[in-house]
Amino acid sequence: MPTTGPTLLDMAALADLFQGVSRGSAELLGALAAQPLLAVDLDTPGHVDSLDIPLLLPCVIVGIGRTAPTAGPLAGVDVALTRAEQPALPWVSVADLDEELAAMAVAVRGSPEASVALVQILRSGRRRSLEHGLLLESLAYSTLQAGPEFNRWLGGREATARAPERDRVVAVERNGDRLTLTLQRPQVRNAYSATMRDQLCEALSMVCADPSIREVHLFGDGDDFCSGGDLDEFGTVTDPATAHLIRTSRSAARLLGLVGDRVIAHLHGACIGAGVELPALAGRVVADPGTRLRLPEVAMGLIPGAGGTAALPRRIGRHRTAWLALTGRSISADTGSSWGLVDEIVER
Repeated sequence: MPTTGPTLLDMAALADLFQGVSRGSAELLGALAAQPLLAVDLDTPGHVDSLDIPLLLPCVIVGIGRTAPTAGPLAGVDVALTRAEQPALPWVSVADLDEELAAMAVAVRGSPEASVALVQILRSGRRRSLEHGLLLESLAYSTLQAGPEFNRWLGGREATARAPERDRVVAVERNGDRLTLTLQRPQVRNAYSATMRDQLCEALSMVCADPSIREVHLFGDGDDFCSGGDLDEFGTVTDPATAHLIRTSRSAARLLGLVGDRVIAHLHGACIGAGVELPALAGRVVADPGTRLRLPEVAMGLIPGAGGTAALPRRIGRHRTAWLALTGRSISADTGSSWGLVDEIVER
């Protein structure tokens, strides 16, 4: 049986909705919390650029454009979908608008708390620095770790035997003014573990302290650059306050924000979660043609937690970041290049 999507609002109804929320209607906010995704027809009369989506609106707003889209901030929506090929920022091109909207509705209804937290944080990006963004992301991530959606996902996972671990999982090699950092957990597709995070932070701290290091090249060993957070470690820190302090005091994203202009990230294979979030802060991203980029966390009841909500919008905008995270879809190196997430495509 085909999945049906949400009813489309017109622009006038969206404007009325925003006005009611801005007036503090508790009844309206309560009703919206029960509808985690609303869609709006951007072809109806009205100016979506003149609308400013309320920061705390407790639902995802998806705009649909069936005619040729024009460039603009589209401040009144969280995601903007079109059938047009290679549309300008912030639009996302999809083959079938109705099917895409229905699929997004299913995804958001599956993890409504994580979905709403994601778009609320992305909306706030217009007013914050990188460090402020990382702080908000960590607070939300730690809160969601204690929530029902993540715990449901965690309860559905089967325990796996851990592979033997080497002492150094980030290889550091210096040659003159060039430093090469290589993620070395190929047996688990370079899953981003606590040990890898700590060793990467140690190396990046050295770069911060040593201006004679002019270039930093970041690689991943094996078939994939990085498959994201180590799922075997998920849920091991059960106290949200402790998790937040660990995440903010041992943040590779924060350090990359300080030295990113000296960093070149070399991507290949799967770049999932942290594997796309951290490279987004590099001054240059070079990808193999077969590279695949993906943010899967919302389906797990979480949001990107390695800096993605602060880093990706700086490259591709909040709308495309929201679409990537809400759908969990993979994009190719070519799409990443056209969006600005990849700077150069080079055969590995």
